[in-house]
Amino acid sequence: MIPTTWIWVLFFSLVSGTRPWCPFFFQPDTCKMFGSGIIQTFNASSFHVRTNCPFTLTHFTHDQVDYDITTLRGDDGLLSQMEIIVNKIRTVVQIGGILVEKKSVSLPYDHTYQHIFQYGTYTRLRSLLFPLSVTWHTLPAGIDTVMVRLLQKHIHTDKNIFTKNLEQLITSSMIPDDFCQIRDNVFAVNHLCNKFFSHTMDCLQDRNPHFLRLCEENMYSYESSNYVRCSFFSEVVQQCRHNSYIWIIWRTLTGCAAPTCPGDLVYEEQGAAFVPSCSNFNPSHSRQNLIRSCVCPEGSVLNDQTDGFHCVNISKCPCKFAGRSYVSGDKRSTNCQTCVCQAGGWHCSENSCPPRCLLEGQFVTTFDGKQYAVPGKCAYVASQGLNWTIMVRFSEKYSSLHTAVLQLPQVLDHALVFWQSSMFVQVQTSFGMKIQVQMSPEIQLYITLPRNNPYNFIHLSGLCGNSNNDTTDDFTTSTGIVENSPQPFALSWSVGTCAANIPPICSNFHVMCSVLRDQTGIFAKCHDHIPADQFYTTCVGRTCNCGSHLQQCLCVALGSYAKACAILGVAVGDWRKATNCTLTCANNQQFFYDTRTCNHTCRSLSGPDPRCWSGDAPVEGCGCPEGTHLNQGGVCTPKSECECHYSGGAIQPGPVVIDGLQCLCENGELHCSKDCGCRNGKVCYHCSERPVNTAQKTCDIRCPLGCYCPHDQYEDHRGNCVSMDNCTCVYSGKVFAPGQHVKTNCKTCTCGQGRWHCTDEPCPGQCQVYGNGHYQTFDSKWYRFNGHCQYTLVEDHCGNENGSFSVSVESVPCCDEEMTCSRSIVLDIYGTVTLTLSDQRVTRRLQTNTTSPMDLLYATPFLQQHAGTMWYVSIYTLGQWLPNFFLLGCLIILARC
Repeated sequence: MIPTTWIWVLFFSLVSGTRPWCPFFFQPDTCKMFGSGIIQTFNASSFHVRTNCPFTLTHFTHDQVDYDITTLRGDDGLLSQMEIIVNKIRTVVQIGGILVEKKSVSLPYDHTYQHIFQYGTYTRLRSLLFPLSVTWHTLPAGIDTVMVRLLQKHIHTDKNIFTKNLEQLITSSMIPDDFCQIRDNVFAVNHLCNKFFSHTMDCLQDRNPHFLRLCEENMYSYESSNYVRCSFFSEVVQQCRHNSYIWIIWRTLTGCAAPTCPGDLVYEEQGAAFVPSCSNFNPSHSRQNLIRSCVCPEGSVLNDQTDGFHCVNISKCPCKFAGRSYVSGDKRSTNCQTCVCQAGGWHCSENSCPPRCLLEGQFVTTFDGKQYAVPGKCAYVASQGLNWTIMVRFSEKYSSLHTAVLQLPQVLDHALVFWQSSMFVQVQTSFGMKIQVQMSPEIQLYITLPRNNPYNFIHLSGLCGNSNNDTTDDFTTSTGIVENSPQPFALSWSVGTCAANIPPICSNFHVMCSVLRDQTGIFAKCHDHIPADQFYTTCVGRTCNCGSHLQQCLCVALGSYAKACAILGVAVGDWRKATNCTLTCANNQQFFYDTRTCNHTCRSLSGPDPRCWSGDAPVEGCGCPEGTHLNQGGVCTPKSECECHYSGGAIQPGPVVIDGLQCLCENGELHCSKDCGCRNGKVCYHCSERPVNTAQKTCDIRCPLGCYCPHDQYEDHRGNCVSMDNCTCVYSGKVFAPGQHVKTNCKTCTCGQGRWHCTDEPCPGQCQVYGNGHYQTFDSKWYRFNGHCQYTLVEDHCGNENGSFSVSVESVPCCDEEMTCSRSIVLDIYGTVTLTLSDQRVTRRLQTNTTSPMDLLYATPFLQQHAGTMWYVSIYTLGQWLPNFFLLGCLIILARC
């Protein structure tokens, strides 16, 4: 093992007496070690070191973090071991694999402080604390090439080291060892070296003799080693432009065969570092470095969805969903949508399921899919339209609903109410809205709108939002302004006074709810259609505040996921038995997961069953098995024992006299004589067969006893009685006078007569990343992701189509291991220029064949400090402002057309 007492930097030094040299393609931020001991420093000096001692390639400290890279060379001339230490994390590269903290790892490997991944035919370690990367090439016998890259501004930070000459520098970089030796360099005439460098004058020019001597020093005693020989020649070729003649002949000249590639891959001297694949057609776009690589033949990509290295045409790429692979042409279908796999992507039909609002415990999911928790155990307006309102009230003891009320102007003409099962009541309105109410073991509410909203649903509001396929305005308050957080929004829809008194979500019940995410559990069948993460979070929130009814709360939470799956047509199976949530049924009823009421009651035998027209999804609960019907006593009976229903009530089976007529109740149907003895042209009319409903009901909302303002005056938000024109408005807890303006959610809102009157403004879509891995999508969906890699935030590269820009961000730990920040942000514009924002600097890199910066369609980026500690860069391109970036976060704004 290499000792842990490090000596100082080798590659930071400037060799005295040696003139700096900058070849055409020399990278001033890269140091190299190759061959049998060639060192090429950051300042372009190069020399050969012949030793088998442990060797300090670099050591430095930045922000109190130590960085060390140490090498050990074997007797065959190759490196047998390399040790990289970043913030005390030790990575050892040796023959046979990579060890991190003494544990073998496979690639790609992600750690808090570093990321290790394949980079062409090389392997790269990138530090996530500092702009440092180490790249190496591994052979069966050892490591032949190592490259260390560091931002140029961090090079040569120690001026005292410059005073050392070459001998002192080499000696001070050795780590003493009783069994190792430092040997003098020996160079002897080598015919292959002479032959090779006879073709490099055009690129190496006056440095040709220097490299000829390095070649002879490198080859001495290793003449028979293809690895030593080819590593040297390969790196020297990199110093020349690609159109140099040496690029064409060097392998034939030196006998260094091109590496072989696995599977269908082919070798390229200047290939893509990251191979385009079915998962990512454009892994790095034009900003990727070209390097020796194994790539797919032109016109194909790597099929990374299967084992091996197989290249396919993009049109043959499989698709992935929920961890499963699908071949091109495969379909995924639910009750709502059909998706077809095409060219590695899913092409889906329009979602045909109607919008649905869910009130499950204290959790609300709006019609547009936004989920939040109400803050108080109060009464709320769940949803309301032009002529209807749904009110809910929470239990004062539990975090669950206590009552739900549907208010209509004429109830009997507008709603049909019936039991779907022993657990669910269905409300079917004449204007298309459906309400399912889970009655036991606790009340939950499911409101469904018709797919094409009629007049009744133009002005939706309440806790459920407005169902306009836009989540950004779901938190519109009762006074017409959009709040930024759910608490003031929900409280604005409370009825009467309401305090935030629902306990916060705790995190002590993860084990109980983990059955939802078990990949082999009862709910796994639905994972391919509905991710369980949101339901898992809800389950934890419900069970942790449940008190003594823990199992009941767990079963209700699990049932919410099962119901969501059933709506899509996915039956998860007997989940209640698997989770100890079984139910017992009264009388002789049986439990079903898909209970249907259509024609399953004795009443349905007496005439058309309106429940057959509800068209809603089946529900679970107790009901009658096939061949039986539910009678008035809640017992399942055969037809022959069913009572008959008519306008005057119900009668038992057998003969009976009704309105002077002889009738017979048989199999639930009433049969009566048709002769009424009518005269003078009158028609016989039987109410028992043609019931007429004449009852009309109205609902009065009465004002409770209390103190109120006089006629034509209203209480404002300060408790004063004012006229309507002087009514105040409230937004985010602040009171605004009539005529005052606020701007929110791309709207300008003016207070007038106690309500906000808003006008729309051009609304850009905004994506942002900030803090500890918090992301907000262009559609205002929030989520958290704390991976420590580089990710694409946004791009307009669709499939294999050319794009104009892409933005990626590298997430790294900051402050401490528990926090995640954005270390660097990369903007690629039109494949011509790459802008990297890192460490409060902007670095511009022109792509190959870009002739002049003046040809680029963007203005020079400017770095500006904002609010003392926040930095951002604005880039102007094609007449539009493209992303604003933050180094501790990232904000992307794109104008919607």
